[in-house]
Amino acid sequence: MPAPRTVLLTGAAGGLGTLMRDLLPDYGYELRLLDLRPVEGEPDALVADLADRGAVREAVRGVDAIIHLAGISLEAPFEKILRANIEGTYHLYEAAREEGVGRIVFASSNHAVGYTPRPRGDDPLIPVDTPRRPDTFYGLSKCFGEDLAQLYWDKHGLETVSVRIGSCFPEPTSVRMLSVWMSPADGARLFHAALTAENVGHTVVHGSSANTRLWWDLTSARALGYEPQDDSEPYAEKLIAEQGELDPDDPAHACLGGHFVTDPPIWPY
Repeated sequence: MPAPRTVLLTGAAGGLGTLMRDLLPDYGYELRLLDLRPVEGEPDALVADLADRGAVREAVRGVDAIIHLAGISLEAPFEKILRANIEGTYHLYEAAREEGVGRIVFASSNHAVGYTPRPRGDDPLIPVDTPRRPDTFYGLSKCFGEDLAQLYWDKHGLETVSVRIGSCFPEPTSVRMLSVWMSPADGARLFHAALTAENVGHTVVHGSSANTRLWWDLTSARALGYEPQDDSEPYAEKLIAEQGELDPDDPAHACLGGHFVTDPPIWPY
């Protein structure tokens, strides 16, 4: 499909949103920014809670597509996850349906399948259709988002690419992250592919760079036209020297979700 002109970027003040609002304009996008709190250096950014359905619909009106990054990105009590990630995502999809937006790129997560055992040795890469095994209420909310996306495609013809993001930081910070890291530049490449590929319906993809130590299959992402350019391997020697190799007997190292399965980080707000 032709590249959308105007894209609503929710969660624009967050870590991933900050990276993408710097990189995506290079692909020709005009970004409309939305967050629960003011976006530093962006006085025109919209400040609204996804619980405010009127404000969400106003934010969606007139855009060509949406990249949905907003919400709680760590573990939290279910009531908070319900409001921010489940009800908030529903409100966004309803607004998109009402305003005739044709495509959403939904930030799902590796934590939707966090209890999946990581590959070892000659094990095959984890396929994108692996059964969902959320490791937290946060991961559960991402399963809901994927199912909501499927429903809105089947029922309303609203297309979504659900991107199960590994870890998108300027560089990997742990040995585990060597296998699921997505460089910011590759993140922008993947989001651009997700916005412009033809006939995606509801497509689920794994979101990472072409890492030497990759754990999951990128076939469905590549089918969108995504060509990752980066690899975490240059960071491996230093991280392994500092942290040691992953211990297969440690539950935090045995599953795709890492320490989310044993001691998940808690949302601070």
